[in-house]
Amino acid sequence: MQGDVTLKRESAETLTLSLSGSWKLAEDLPSAAAVFAEYGASGPPLRRIAFNTDALADWDTGLLIFLSGVQGRCAAKNIQLDTDGLPEGAARLLELATAVPEITDTGKGTSKGPLLARFGGQVLDALRSTADMLAFVGDAALAFGRLLKGKACFRRPDLVLIIQECGADALPIVSLISLLIGLILAFVGAVQLRLFGAEIYIASLVAIGMAREMGAMMAAIIMAGRTGAAFAAQLGTMQVNEEIDALITLGVSPMDFLVLPRMLALVLMMPLLTLYADLVGIIGGYIVGVAAFDITSTQYIEQTILWLNLRHIMVGVVKGGVFGVLIAVAGCLRGMQCGRSATEVGNAATSAVVTAIVWIIVTDGLFAIITNVLNV
Repeated sequence: MQGDVTLKRESAETLTLSLSGSWKLAEDLPSAAAVFAEYGASGPPLRRIAFNTDALADWDTGLLIFLSGVQGRCAAKNIQLDTDGLPEGAARLLELATAVPEITDTGKGTSKGPLLARFGGQVLDALRSTADMLAFVGDAALAFGRLLKGKACFRRPDLVLIIQECGADALPIVSLISLLIGLILAFVGAVQLRLFGAEIYIASLVAIGMAREMGAMMAAIIMAGRTGAAFAAQLGTMQVNEEIDALITLGVSPMDFLVLPRMLALVLMMPLLTLYADLVGIIGGYIVGVAAFDITSTQYIEQTILWLNLRHIMVGVVKGGVFGVLIAVAGCLRGMQCGRSATEVGNAATSAVVTAIVWIIVTDGLFAIITNVLNV
């Protein structure tokens, strides 16, 4: 028999819904809206709704949809819903279905309002973000101070593992990108140098370009997308799982135990990855110069040694170290700021990459100005 519902007023303020028949999703079942329309047509206002399921046969999700609709309307009209008369399984499923509130805010930046109000909100958010960043940098500096005093609390095996992840494990992608950058620099330079019959200077162009700019820059961007995002996701997941709260409860500083090893590893590895990227990029230029243009292997190597001095190399290495600090701070900062949901973990990883790349580009511009003023 198809599911049906009968309404009976037990008292002036109590309505009993008697459910009978088969309440299956495929059936043409009554709706909660129809039930409330019927009782609301006459009589005094209700204060309580109960159920009688003695005649109820089979049921599935169709019954839960009906009950959920009744519950929602009861909540909107401030009516007490008594679920004692429901089957035990249906009552438990209804409780589970309403245990977590519905997410109504599906994204940031979608709010409507006056332009000036939105602009002011963004300015306030930027100021709060800047204050949080400065506080985080201060905490990181204090953590490094504790490290120098030998009082920092972190596991040495963790540091070794993170160094491996930031260093050796990153070599394949750094090799590929740096080789391609060297090839591109050589081809782009050769197009113009060929006009003057100066293809020999491809070697100096690639060597200086990789050592001063592209080696550190490309290694940093790769590590921002690879390692910075990983740091943010790792720390963000720990926030979601309340592992960081557990460390604080145990009296262990998250800055020492989680952030400090990651910052140390990246700061130590970035200069080395920069040198490696310089070498691979020069090899890429060598391949183009020797294979595609009238340059001998000896000429290319001699020209590279002639123009590539320690000053150019040190500029790139210093940049690499600074970029490593920026990537580590961006990744760990966004991870520690992560919210308590899976969506926030993804947002933290994305924000870490964007923040790190912006800081890298701005810092590289400042380096260009400083090196020009100092004539380095």
